[in-house]
Amino acid sequence: MKIVNARIVDGTGRAPLSDGVVVADEQGDLVYAGPAQGAPGTDEGIRVVDVAGRTVLPGFIDCHVHFGMESGQELSTRFAADPTVETFRTAERLRRTLHAGVTTARDLGGLPAGFRTSVAEGLIEGPRLHTAVRIIGHTGGHADFTTPSGIDVSGGVGEIADTADEVRKAVRRLLRDGADVIKLCATGGMGSPHDQPEDEGLTEDEIRTVVDEVRRHGGRPVAAHAQGTAGILNAIRGGVTSIEHGYGLDPEARELAGERDVFVVPTLSTVFDGIDKSTMAPYHYAKKMRWSGITKENISAAIADGLRIAMGTDAAICPHGQNLRELTHLVSLGMSPMDAIAAGTRVAAELLGLGERLGTLEPGKAADIVVCDGDPVADISLLAEPTHIRCVIQQGVVRKDTLTE
Repeated sequence: MKIVNARIVDGTGRAPLSDGVVVADEQGDLVYAGPAQGAPGTDEGIRVVDVAGRTVLPGFIDCHVHFGMESGQELSTRFAADPTVETFRTAERLRRTLHAGVTTARDLGGLPAGFRTSVAEGLIEGPRLHTAVRIIGHTGGHADFTTPSGIDVSGGVGEIADTADEVRKAVRRLLRDGADVIKLCATGGMGSPHDQPEDEGLTEDEIRTVVDEVRRHGGRPVAAHAQGTAGILNAIRGGVTSIEHGYGLDPEARELAGERDVFVVPTLSTVFDGIDKSTMAPYHYAKKMRWSGITKENISAAIADGLRIAMGTDAAICPHGQNLRELTHLVSLGMSPMDAIAAGTRVAAELLGLGERLGTLEPGKAADIVVCDGDPVADISLLAEPTHIRCVIQQGVVRKDTLTE
């Protein structure tokens, strides 16, 4: 495949290139991304796509989603759902997200590893997947949705562990079940009924145990649900790879995150797009309203401090298929459009450990490509509207094409 007449924003942070050409080989890997002058010739039979001056970018990566739930659906309704119907609904959410420009995604709770395999084998269309499978938390914490009657209304999203030994066993069960990433709860949360975001979750020692057990089994990223400041500090000191949400990132926490090169995934869509009193439990709505201003202030400071910020939306808490709205929120809090694009491509790939294959348009990497109307460096909001995403290519395979419409 050869894409011509393109404005290239390659995800590296380099300035956009006008009159660019992108070429992928038969295996779906990039062999060229650069100026038309110097581009390889067109072999007979190769497909040539003229994008008429539109912008070509790397496929985007959402580092924090929950495909097992629909947006606006409280987690407590999952136990009553028909599992067969929910499987097909999940597949539809995967496809919707792919068509919005997200070619890779990380599900941080509730998605069995079989969906990853199904996408990889071409049984369903969706972003290339990493999944945490379930979420480690303690009794009564953010991962515990047990009612007084003893029913887990989440349908098994949580992996409950209350001591360092139980935490170690929980990690082993998740690895057995195919987890690509281990997610733990370092704090309480917004959507959980029994706690507050400023409550601490797993202790620093328990978090360190998670990190150690993962290390003993070949290593994987460890993502910490961490909203309140005390839990954020515990998570960073315990050695996690990323802070998810990070609403309480005060100056001390930001300094420590910078020193230890910890990624931050702010999930701003849950603050800007995920608050709807009519669809939320009263306790959930009250927490969101109390924390929204604090979140914007602290994440704006994290951007100014230059922390390693990767794009994540927490889709399900906010709508699926509108993932790139997250970039507009990052820009609204002070990030440059070019840096926001990098947060959703290069930096996100580095967080997932996929930087050698994904995240930029460079020879040798997978041909994950998005074609967008207009110039998102001048107007980042163009990416937020899925109709402006005119073509999505994943490992050289065209998944969406509206260029001729």
